[in-house]
Amino acid sequence: MTSTSRPRDLRTELESLTTEAFRPELADIDRLPTLDIARLMNGEDATVAGAVAARLPQIAAAIDAVAQRMARGGRLVYAGAGTAGRLGVLDASECPPTFNTDPARVVGLIAGGPGAVVTSIEGAEDSRELARADLDALALTPDDTVVGISASGRTPYAIGAVEHARAHGSLTVGLACNPGSPLAAAADHGIEIVVGPELLTGSTRLKSGTAQKLVLNMISTITMIRLGKTYGNLMVDVRASNDKLRARSHRIVALATGAADDEIDRALAATDGEVKNAILTLLADVDGPTAARLLEESGGHLRAALAASG
Repeated sequence: MTSTSRPRDLRTELESLTTEAFRPELADIDRLPTLDIARLMNGEDATVAGAVAARLPQIAAAIDAVAQRMARGGRLVYAGAGTAGRLGVLDASECPPTFNTDPARVVGLIAGGPGAVVTSIEGAEDSRELARADLDALALTPDDTVVGISASGRTPYAIGAVEHARAHGSLTVGLACNPGSPLAAAADHGIEIVVGPELLTGSTRLKSGTAQKLVLNMISTITMIRLGKTYGNLMVDVRASNDKLRARSHRIVALATGAADDEIDRALAATDGEVKNAILTLLADVDGPTAARLLEESGGHLRAALAASG
């Protein structure tokens, strides 16, 4: 293939994608009052939740598979380029403070490395080899999951990551925003959130980015629920390590137990600030070491530890 034919082929390919479609009815958007543009954007965004809802069965099946592997010690790895990669890095970075996870358990890979989070790294997204090298550095296992993220569903970095992970026996998920995407086809679980043409032609940081963020929220949050990181809708796998978290931890223990402030303070002190442990000491009337043992035996699931204590 010549150097000029490849760009032509790529242009043709992009023209076939719904996320890249031109919307002539918006050709004069730059002439509209700011409020009207804001209303248009808001109306566009309102359609994203429905597009995600249409794929909930596929999302749920992927989450169950991810949680099963993470319960065995596996990792969740996001891989993408540009906006998609940044969203994966964001979701991964939010898991340790939210769910007290080891930073190595949920990992975000972006084409071009950490510097690509704030600076465009030209050509990185076109490299399957780069994806393979990034994953080889993690020494993938069959208990790991790799989620390739790409609005177009054709990004070589994301596809290469999924293909390489699948060859290593890892679970794979392909998240895209176009139907019939190569990324979804390459993965064990294909999730295609079809949001349609963007407000600005080709700016897939808009509806496509919103859809990807919503799905990644589901994958990480529901997986953590399945791993016992919550008690009901309370984030109980939090350690009180600063003033804000100490205040939040106290409130969570109060909501879970209804105990008085002084009892909560004693429970948190006895468990070195571990919220889940503190709740167990109060609800099961056990000491800190016993709470720690019960939680370890229950795989960190507070409800199971409570049942075992009685």
